[in-house]
Amino acid sequence: MTELAVDAQNLARRYGRRWALIDVSFRVAAGSVLAVTGRNGSGKSTLLRTLATAIKPDAGQASILGFDLVRDRYDVRKAVALLSHSTYLYEQLTARENLDIAARFLGVGGVGDALARVNLAGRAGDAVATFSAGMRKRLSFARVLLQSPRIALLDEPYGQLDPEGFALVDEVVRELQRRGTTVLMATHQIERGKQLADDVLCLEAGRVVPC
Repeated sequence: MTELAVDAQNLARRYGRRWALIDVSFRVAAGSVLAVTGRNGSGKSTLLRTLATAIKPDAGQASILGFDLVRDRYDVRKAVALLSHSTYLYEQLTARENLDIAARFLGVGGVGDALARVNLAGRAGDAVATFSAGMRKRLSFARVLLQSPRIALLDEPYGQLDPEGFALVDEVVRELQRRGTTVLMATHQIERGKQLADDVLCLEAGRVVPC
């Protein structure tokens, strides 16, 4: 039997009276790429944030690499990297300093390699405050690569990027998969996502629907 990276059963999450996720069930094989598609407000970001333990589900359950999403959330966090809409970068620090902080926290090296991989080696000494939105997204990708996660959760990875950046995302996703990383990618770029993905999960109003 293929090892499961994600096994979600009837996940539900609400904000006040509004349900963002309703009985969401799916499985993802380890080392595969899953594209999560749907309109704005369909629940894509909520799903990824739930799997990353940034928020708790209100109902249902899920296991991440065999760890319970709620009970074993600290083990889940060690295995998962989330690329979210917010970059969570230190504006006044340089690109290298931002990654140095992440590297010290993770106990890893390779900051220079990560910057070069996202074509930011030439701006390593520049403050993030001077970066465009696309450059910040690239730096966030460098942080994901630095972490070497077993599961990468990418929320709208193509957002704010130019065509060259689109190609970079494609390359990074393929590189992560070659490393054995499982990738869940929420995207509006449906056709592009399908070309990279082994499977597709479609959401509508918080529910899984046929694709």
